[in-house]
Amino acid sequence: MTREDRIAALKREAEQRILILDGAMGTMIQRHKLNEAGYRGERFKDHQRDLKGNNDLLVLSQPDIIRDIHSAYFEAGADLIETNTFNAQSISQADYGLEDYSYEMNVAAAKLAREAADIWTEKTPDRPRFVAGAIGPTNRTASISPDVNNPGFRNVNFDELVEAYATQTRGLIDGGADVILIETVFDTLNAKAAGYAVEQVFDEMGVELPIMISGTITDFSGRNLSGQTPEAFWYSMKHLRPFSMGLNCSFGAEQLRPSVDEMAHVTDTYVSVYPNAGLPNEMGEYDETPEQMATLLKDWANDGLVNIVGGCCGTTPDHIRAIAQAMAKYKPRQVPEVDHALRLSGLEPFVHG
Repeated sequence: MTREDRIAALKREAEQRILILDGAMGTMIQRHKLNEAGYRGERFKDHQRDLKGNNDLLVLSQPDIIRDIHSAYFEAGADLIETNTFNAQSISQADYGLEDYSYEMNVAAAKLAREAADIWTEKTPDRPRFVAGAIGPTNRTASISPDVNNPGFRNVNFDELVEAYATQTRGLIDGGADVILIETVFDTLNAKAAGYAVEQVFDEMGVELPIMISGTITDFSGRNLSGQTPEAFWYSMKHLRPFSMGLNCSFGAEQLRPSVDEMAHVTDTYVSVYPNAGLPNEMGEYDETPEQMATLLKDWANDGLVNIVGGCCGTTPDHIRAIAQAMAKYKPRQVPEVDHALRLSGLEPFVHG
């Protein structure tokens, strides 16, 4: 299939059923217990900075591991898999001295995911599989000072974010992504820079892919780090006309439900959600079993809140398999008709008319 055919197929599938996103990449990488040499591989064995923990680099140094993880999620029932590119932009890669490899990482990551998706589409032609090019939040925030003694200080600006995100987007498109996923948004200004960069690259390359946006709630107040409620966040981002809007990471499904419920009732596009496998325990591990997580998410589907469902931190192919089986019984959320009105956003939403 051409990319245009795949995008058309994705839209058809989303009308008919709840789509399944994959689970955690980092959780699966940790199972391999890679040491410094493992992260470096042969190509980067002489690199002058430590590379252990740079999961995005593995698309270049250990591609077989990443390919196998993608395949495991497809085998478990995922329709969409995310590229292993959460931090594959120059701002985050600068910590490892690898900022010049950003474009190459994204191309390689998208090709690995594309290869796995095409293999599984061939196995199940009645159920095509898709690749979401993942764009993470970077390790900097554009709207909050990292220095408590200097509230006006910023260690990144909008233009720097746009440049980094644009390079990443070019790589994801060139590698074969079907969708661009701006995910784990904790700062709305970062997300707006990502959206601007993505649309700029679309114009430059003469392509237009569906955009998925997924924010993250930072505490039980139900707001992101820059202070917005889910409804206000939606009004800040709806100019991108996203294919889906949603939430990921944050908490487990039980704690995330109120925020998802809020978004589902105001968003006139598809709603995605991929929570953690519960809250981390004292050791930083996630204890929610596949069955527990699937049971909680089943209630969301039964109440008509979701269109795309997957897992974030702590989830595995077993979690995705249980979620996929649970979602198969339910129809996707019906996108509501939202009355025309002036809708503005600060930290809170404002609707006039």
